[in-house]
Amino acid sequence: QVQLVESGGGLVEPGGSLTLSCTSTGNISSFVILGWYRRLPYGQRDVIATITRSGRTTYDSALKDRFIISRDVAKNTIYLQMNNLKPADSDTYYCVAPRENIWGQGAQVTVSS
Repeated sequence: QVQLVESGGGLVEPGGSLTLSCTSTGNISSFVILGWYRRLPYGQRDVIATITRSGRTTYDSALKDRFIISRDVAKNTIYLQMNNLKPADSDTYYCVAPRENIWGQGAQVTVSS
């Protein structure tokens, strides 16, 4: 089965930036949509940003001014650029192929001084 592998998490100071990467072991063009998610209590999910096979993007309205999703098809990779990070952004970020219900292992982001 195709896997999604995140990287790029870490510790950053408030106001800083971080870029997460998600590389697929298969061709990302095989996915109709890919996205970055956070898990919420009670099995809910917070959809941070998505990108479709055609390159169309959507964002959580509260984050769209600070976060940018992009992709490099040749590298089978999608990215999440996170700017002006706040302590409240600290969380585990998952790369997800929602229609196939494929989740990566998660990338931990900690925003702290």
